Amino acid sequence: MNKEQLHQYITESSGNESNICQIYAIKDGSTVYDDCWHGFKTIDAMNVNSVTKGLMGLLAGIALDEGYIKSVDQKVMDFFPDYTVKRGEKTIYDVTIRHLLTMTAPYKGKSEPWKKVCTSQDFTLAILDYLGGRKGITGEFRYATLGIQILTGIIERATGEKCIDFANRKLFEPLNLPKRIPHGDSSKEDQFDFFMNKNPRKYEWYTDPQGSVTAGWGLCMSAKDMAVVGELVLNGGMCDGRKIVSESYLKDMLTPHIKLGERFGHMNYGYLWYKPYDDREIYAAIGDSGNIIYVNKEENVSVGITGTFKPRIFDRVEFIEEKVLPIL
Repeated sequence: MNKEQLHQYITESSGNESNICQIYAIKDGSTVYDDCWHGFKTIDAMNVNSVTKGLMGLLAGIALDEGYIKSVDQKVMDFFPDYTVKRGEKTIYDVTIRHLLTMTAPYKGKSEPWKKVCTSQDFTLAILDYLGGRKGITGEFRYATLGIQILTGIIERATGEKCIDFANRKLFEPLNLPKRIPHGDSSKEDQFDFFMNKNPRKYEWYTDPQGSVTAGWGLCMSAKDMAVVGELVLNGGMCDGRKIVSESYLKDMLTPHIKLGERFGHMNYGYLWYKPYDDREIYAAIGDSGNIIYVNKEENVSVGITGTFKPRIFDRVEFIEEKVLPIL
């Protein structure tokens, strides 16, 4: 299959590939593939869902490098001295930033409180009410899209600026990517539209009524943006001769800290980034609907893919390796 055939294959697909909007690939420092579908252009952005978490992993590293955060083992509650802990709750005092980054933080209840959090005035404080619980720290992996919201609050309280401003200043602008703007609205109807709308979006990031960004979803990026971020990871945190995030933190971020079960394809998990194979230097930030940053250190290639909302598509690692890499 060549590039033209791949374009046709995706155009005619009625299966998992039918929602792909953009694919962008960088190999050995040069753009080697750039294609779009469904009326999208290279410069258009899309809500990349949980790929947002991967970017938060990088921002945590930058905050750590610059001393805003002392250590990944620093206690979460260090950053919220004014938060009133629920009566009888003790576990919350033991939760660290590492627990957030590895999704091993404990939460009360069996499911995430989407309605309560996403209709609140402050998403971070609302989810703090669910952190902890009687079981204590178990080390169990618990995928928590809302839970990672606490990381936004930590970065904002540590740096003294809005997370979106910190991200623009320390990540997007140094990578020569467009600044993100706050999305603004946060009504129930608007949130539904944000997930379901299949049109290109602005370079925006979903925010709560305080102007604090959503940490687990809601960042809008193009496939090019994602490939450039992947290139940063490939290059050990360097871009144009400038250090953006330390190589030591990236190594820690990509190191498998927990082995996932069948639901997550038995992949390894670092700090909000996946390592799909035990024995290969391949990493990914993965979002619903097949949004992905794919980083392959063996081939020195980074691939970004965006896709409109389509349920039950988890990752495109296999698709990239079978269909995209061979034509680069």
